[in-house]
Amino acid sequence: MSNLARKLQQQETYQVPEQKHTVKQAIIRTKSLLSPGEKFLGVAFAAVLCFGAVKIVGNQAEIYQVNKDIQVAESSVSKLEKSNKELDIQVKDLSSYERIREVAEKLGLNFSKDNVKVVQ
Repeated sequence: MSNLARKLQQQETYQVPEQKHTVKQAIIRTKSLLSPGEKFLGVAFAAVLCFGAVKIVGNQAEIYQVNKDIQVAESSVSKLEKSNKELDIQVKDLSSYERIREVAEKLGLNFSKDNVKVVQ
């Protein structure tokens, strides 16, 4: 070994090791604010609350869907009623006396006022 290495080794052996202060930490046990039964009840209440919220939202979505279906059905009913009214008007136009007379003359039928009976 060289002199430098011996000097360092000697210095290490002659140095007084520093005293380390160890502090013992006292373990402090604190009582929990809630007992295990209360914790269980709290978790159960939170679960029931969440389940109820999800159920309410689901019911509202279902009600919305049913209302939407009702509106679609009412819309189709109103379209059909409008179509029926138009067809009723068309039936009245096609069953008019003048049109029937014209069609009869085109088919070669004779029109005599004595043979015509009006039925309503």
